[in-house]
Amino acid sequence: MRAAASACATNAPALFVPCHRVLRTDGTLGGFAWGTDVKRALLAREAGTR
Repeated sequence: MRAAASACATNAPALFVPCHRVLRTDGTLGGFAWGTDVKRALLAREAGTR
């Protein structure tokens, strides 16, 4: 899990690769290279709730 999250965090084209979809095991957002606000916005846009 930690290795996958680390790979996602250092993924330069993360806005085009769905690394923002990685959640913690408890379902919370966790970290994201561009911050959790951006991560939340991307997930909301995909869900059609934005």
